[in-house]
Amino acid sequence: MLGKTAGGLFWMSRYLERAENTARLLETGQRMALTRTKNSAEEWGSVLKTAGVLDAYYVKYDDVSKDNAVDWVLRDADNPSSIKSVIKQARDNARLVRTALTHDVWSAVNSTWMQIDEIMKRRVNERDLPATLELIRQQAALVRGATLGTMLRNDIFDFTRIGTFVERADNTGRILDVKYYVLLPTAFSVGSSLDNIQWESILRSVGAGGGYRMTHGEKTRPSDIAQFLILDQRMPRSLHFCCRKIQENLSYLQKDYGFAGPSCEASKVLYEKYLDQKISDIFELGLHEYIQDFLTDLGNLSRQIEIDYRFYE
Repeated sequence: MLGKTAGGLFWMSRYLERAENTARLLETGQRMALTRTKNSAEEWGSVLKTAGVLDAYYVKYDDVSKDNAVDWVLRDADNPSSIKSVIKQARDNARLVRTALTHDVWSAVNSTWMQIDEIMKRRVNERDLPATLELIRQQAALVRGATLGTMLRNDIFDFTRIGTFVERADNTGRILDVKYYVLLPTAFSVGSSLDNIQWESILRSVGAGGGYRMTHGEKTRPSDIAQFLILDQRMPRSLHFCCRKIQENLSYLQKDYGFAGPSCEASKVLYEKYLDQKISDIFELGLHEYIQDFLTDLGNLSRQIEIDYRFYE
């Protein structure tokens, strides 16, 4: 496999996962803004912060408003991380590696771009926003289904999965981190009904509400939610699940090529350092500190994977 092919597969999958995650984040922001009795702009500020685009937003706008925030995250050409921008980049990468994809996967990615490009030629109004976000999630599921259902389990498949789970782990980590440092108004809100609503918003943003209730019941305890999204081995968006999948797919590449790049060892270190502990230990250390360190090391792993493309040529 050429290094540019590995890179195209990796980033195609990352961008598609980012689009779905951002759509889920917008849905949650919309729900949470409705619970605000005073200033819903705070909620949209948290959405921008979680998506990592708040600083860039302020370059263009003086203050946060719902309409501007939604447009910035959905389709603004000045935002390279907008949903429209990342889906275009996913499609461009898919076209670059088209011969490595099945017809079903290419068609799903191309169809996703054409539909998103059409509905986002103009601002999406509040009435159409739910349907637009649902379409994004459905198209992401379509691409994922085509990938899982038609692609050989070879090095091509491994790079698509590695990209997916690197992006997914990053998203879950950011949502957990922002919870305590942006969403929560004051320390006095911890344990209040507002705090509970905000913890529930985390579950919605990663599609984990049903799974959490099956595992922990109806009560939304911060430690249980953090445990579910960090350490649960069955939850497909937990940090544990994502890091295990990254490690597994890198090990498959190692077996196929007969040697391992440095990213293989780095993935094992990441897994052992952050996921072989109890949630009580994580809270004792500090959730914010834990997540920040995890995201830094995950970013280093992602960069090492990109460097290691050359090992698979």
